[in-house]
Amino acid sequence: MAVLIDFLILTARVFGYILQALLQWIKKPAEKIVRNEICLITGTASATGIGRLLALEFARRGATLVLWDTDTKGNENTAREVCKLGAKAYAYTCDVSQRDLVYAAAASVRKEVGDVSIVVNNAGIVAGMPILQCPDGQMERTMRTNCHAHFWTVKAFLPQMIKREHGHIVTIAGALGLFATGCLEDYCASKFAAVGFHEALSHELKAKRINTVKTTLVCPYFIDTGTFNGCGVRRELKAFLSPISTGNFVKAAMRGILHNQHMICVPRVIYFGAILKNLLPWDVQVLIQKFLGLDKCVPQKAVQ
Repeated sequence: MAVLIDFLILTARVFGYILQALLQWIKKPAEKIVRNEICLITGTASATGIGRLLALEFARRGATLVLWDTDTKGNENTAREVCKLGAKAYAYTCDVSQRDLVYAAAASVRKEVGDVSIVVNNAGIVAGMPILQCPDGQMERTMRTNCHAHFWTVKAFLPQMIKREHGHIVTIAGALGLFATGCLEDYCASKFAAVGFHEALSHELKAKRINTVKTTLVCPYFIDTGTFNGCGVRRELKAFLSPISTGNFVKAAMRGILHNQHMICVPRVIYFGAILKNLLPWDVQVLIQKFLGLDKCVPQKAVQ
């Protein structure tokens, strides 16, 4: 009898959450205020990268920015742009693939800036080579930067978020963390791992009833930063699924983050692709990827 009662309660709550989601789809809730929040973003140095644009968007909303990147000069340029918008910026040279460097930089941030309330794990690299051509060291670096770095930043800042009952962890993963393509084995593995880590962390927070620390997973299609030049659907279909402009992606990502949306796929067709991947037979998936021209992806110029 207890199981039946629990099942009926579960059913009622499931439909309640579905109805709530539909209502929010029709009428978006108000965006949360991030003024004076301390927001740490990794991978912010590139002039064409999304880390820089996300930092500028948070700055326009009055947040204090902590910027981490290995490129000192580029990172300082981003900090100056943030300051021009009237926000505070603190640039740190940090290789997030190195655990000890992350913990040391985190300690400096807590001492010099304060407790970080928003972490955006954005830093990422892609070798752009098939597994048999990719050096072992490069593959290890991809895993450390695109996945392991998330472990270290979360372990460094989550305890204070829980203690203060206020925080937000944002994981910038990608569509290739939901379904894979050939010739990018190390990149796909790292992004699948980042997605799995994010989902497990979200479940742990819910299991412990920590509802004051939000999590958002962001999975975009190829973004026109130059990283994935040469990748995409076949020429005849590009009008329907072309690389996303950095501006459009950042607007969509910010909208979801500020609404505490759990998962953001850009464009929305990525949701459909992720669902089909778990429903269709493997051979059908192979045929569809080949038809779309996504069966193998080798960027013309990989970011190192």
